[in-house]
Amino acid sequence: MMASPAAAQFWQCAPYAREISGIELHGNANTWWGQAAGRYQRGHKPEVGSVLSFQSTHRMRVGHVAMVSQVISDREVLLTHANWSRPGQIERNVRAIDVSAAGDWSEVKVWYGPTGGLGTSSYPTNGFIYSGHAPADADAVPASRDDVAAANLAMIATSAVVPVKPVADR
Repeated sequence: MMASPAAAQFWQCAPYAREISGIELHGNANTWWGQAAGRYQRGHKPEVGSVLSFQSTHRMRVGHVAMVSQVISDREVLLTHANWSRPGQIERNVRAIDVSAAGDWSEVKVWYGPTGGLGTSSYPTNGFIYSGHAPADADAVPASRDDVAAANLAMIATSAVVPVKPVADR
């Protein structure tokens, strides 16, 4: 019998968001907003550690969830998430901007690795689910604007793919 090397973890967005945010919701990302009702506070203002819930679309049938790792301004955040630019991969501290007419984070653009920018697509969202505590990988969150700039340059130079050790689903 021959041993094969361990495969790298293939992350879906929901298990990864649960792992790093501490928000104990399960199932497809498009069910998180409804599941959070009565269990977690929800709203339309980004906070570090909160999870941005994306609605289902024709291209994203099961929605998407991503944790806010840094609030840059009332209309710009950095997200940490999985399975966005490249299947199964994690991206840390990628730019997302609120492009909604009302400034309520109901529509966003998100940095996309293959194009190296925000692109032309925008995505409808439900809002933010608040975890009530610091994210699990707080050490990966930049501490200052200079660190954010350095992280963004490094991310662009490495196509924003960050290898991680496998972590068991909770």
